[in-house]
Amino acid sequence: MEIERDIAAITLPRWGHVEPQLTDVVPYAVVDDEGRQVEPISGYLRDFLACGNRPSSTRSYAYSLLRWWHFLLAVGVPWNRATPAEGRDYVLWLAQALKPIAQRRAESAGRINPITRKQYPGDRYQPRTIRNGNAVVRAFYEFWIELGAGPLPNPMPLRDPDQRANAHHNPMKPFPAQGRLRYTPPAPRRRPRLMPDERWQEFFAALRSHRDRALVCLAISTGARANELLGLTGVDVNWGEMLVCVQRKGSEARQWLPTSPEAFVWLRLYLAEIGEVGPNDALWRTMRRYDDDGRREHCRLTYDALRAVFRRANATLGTNWTMHDLRHTCAVRMLRDGNLSLRDVQVILGHAHLARPRSTWSKTMMS
Repeated sequence: MEIERDIAAITLPRWGHVEPQLTDVVPYAVVDDEGRQVEPISGYLRDFLACGNRPSSTRSYAYSLLRWWHFLLAVGVPWNRATPAEGRDYVLWLAQALKPIAQRRAESAGRINPITRKQYPGDRYQPRTIRNGNAVVRAFYEFWIELGAGPLPNPMPLRDPDQRANAHHNPMKPFPAQGRLRYTPPAPRRRPRLMPDERWQEFFAALRSHRDRALVCLAISTGARANELLGLTGVDVNWGEMLVCVQRKGSEARQWLPTSPEAFVWLRLYLAEIGEVGPNDALWRTMRRYDDDGRREHCRLTYDALRAVFRRANATLGTNWTMHDLRHTCAVRMLRDGNLSLRDVQVILGHAHLARPRSTWSKTMMS
């Protein structure tokens, strides 16, 4: 008989955490309160990495599975006894639960910034977060079911598991996505986040160093992602042709991207301050650490340090711009350029597919 739970009364326990593994090939693991790895999760993450997925993705998957483990502990169900009833209640709980960091958020959480017209991060789980977590849980159970760790049901079933893919499909209509999970909320369609020219000038003026100015200029002129730009080394800059070479997020392929002359001007000013950068040395550096003699030394600029740059500028302007807004702004600018096709923009941005509907892009170009 199925158990009817009081979803709103479920409180997740404070148990375990995600821990970096410096001596293992899998960079992250879920450990319990005594520091021991949760073997079912570790076995899946090892297989996940062996399938060619990026090592950094194991962190996101580990957190998704840790959240699922917390829920199972709260309802008193072992991981290998979970059923679609637990999957359904898990989705219902996520839809109304507060994030663990909600009590530390500012009063602006979930509100719209009057300048950028962007929403601040909210205190509740967004549909895209729930959809991603459901997919991770389903893949985890598919792995163990394939290994024969049964009888083992999958708590995240498909909506129509017995339906033949694209049965009776109308050839005049596009093929719909197949294999949608049963307990998956719809994801809202989002428009590109464009930074108007006057806001860009205000944001640029609020930056404090040549390094920050050079970095954001490269971002808004190339459309590269934050981690792609942070991975640049001295050999990745072609001064003669004003190109930079980034390693793409998904395929890890190296791609040369054109940039603006202004970006290279600020890059030259930045390098004049820090000195020569070797071919294999990190291009972006900061001085926040000390050597054995107590002197400050340069170290690689991290993603968290880059976010601090945006926090300082946003605090000055009363905005909530992010590094990804510069990527969206670059994409819209290229789309409005009559010399570039949609295919050209796709290649420069490093997208494998044109997932966004053409109508959405058209509305953005006309706005």
